Amino acid sequence: MLITEYRLDLTVQALRAILPLQHPADTSLRYFFKNERIGSKERALVAETVFGVLRHRLLLEIACSGNPTPRRMALAYLAKFGGYNLREIEPVLKRDEKEWLATAKGTVYEDQSLSVQAELPQWIVDKMRENHADEEILAAGRAMQQAAPLDLRVNTLKARREDVLKQLQEQDIAAAETPYSPIGIRLKDKVPLDRNALFENGAIEVQDEGSQLLGFLLAPRRNDMVVDFCAGAGGKTLMLSALMNSQGRLYAMDVSEKRLANLKPRLKRSGASNIQPMLIAHENDLKVKRLSGKMDRVLVDAPCSGLGTLRRNPDLKFRQSEKSIEELNQKQAAILNSASRLLKKGGRLVYATCSILLDENQRIVEAFLSSHPEFALRPAGEILQQQKIPLEMGDYLELKPHIHATDGFFAAVLERT
Repeated sequence: MLITEYRLDLTVQALRAILPLQHPADTSLRYFFKNERIGSKERALVAETVFGVLRHRLLLEIACSGNPTPRRMALAYLAKFGGYNLREIEPVLKRDEKEWLATAKGTVYEDQSLSVQAELPQWIVDKMRENHADEEILAAGRAMQQAAPLDLRVNTLKARREDVLKQLQEQDIAAAETPYSPIGIRLKDKVPLDRNALFENGAIEVQDEGSQLLGFLLAPRRNDMVVDFCAGAGGKTLMLSALMNSQGRLYAMDVSEKRLANLKPRLKRSGASNIQPMLIAHENDLKVKRLSGKMDRVLVDAPCSGLGTLRRNPDLKFRQSEKSIEELNQKQAAILNSASRLLKKGGRLVYATCSILLDENQRIVEAFLSSHPEFALRPAGEILQQQKIPLEMGDYLELKPHIHATDGFFAAVLERT
């Protein structure tokens, strides 16, 4: 696409609105597009550049030699990562920019610190060093600089994977089975699906393969009583319902009325009839207490830093901090504690996050187990084998973008003995 002054100006305006990162980048970008009313080509360029700048921000700031204005960041991204040569960009450059941009283009990762090479702020690198070698931090960081593929989950209440793949093929949409989830499909390109018949009739939902595996770890049975404790907009709830063949009872709990409202249209499309959305004020709500000791299965997809999802949300690495992790840790421990009371004897709880940090994962689980002797850790690897999922894991499920091509996920399976 030709870089014109108009297109560059739009990109710079968008970066100016988004880079303070007071709000999630995708939300800010949505507002920007709403106000600007621009063509689809311009939207694509702006979105790609904004997210590209966030992915490669640490190197680009060095390339901007101490003056990382939105304009310079945009130009440096286009020259270095956007696939444009200097000749194509030259018509929009000001007098003093040509020489600077040639130098900026020559800035390379190999000369930089591990933090810059991995595009992870230093505090994240320090935390990852607690259980990762530098080579692995670099591999993870590089994997998270790439955009995530689009994964779908087949709604088994309405369709079979092979039939959905066939229909996508007939629509000339390149798709393949996901390697681990038996109900997942990975698309080669990001195609808009909201008007696709498969989506409209509830045969497919967008869901990362890693997130799908959590449902297989929980493995609810048909007539179980189940709680999805932090249900959000209900992606995992809908999957659990399909695994239960829409039988038994499934409570979708969340503290956000808005998130639960987003579940309603999805629920309607899905054909699931065993889901009961439940708005709760906090983890110790009376509604939660009333169900105490009655549940067979509980999923706790805990609020977390989201640092495993940087392929989709690269702004999170700049919006989180050591202090925010400490606050999340308190919340995670309190939620796990409260959710565990719902289980009957022999019941199973899966604690999960999309984080890559020990603080939010193993440490929360270990602290919980040391104060709850009535719970035991079940090896995640064994449960995956029982579910015929070809994935080597030990005590915990630990999915890594650079190894498994999913988001970074962690899960622990706890059983009330």
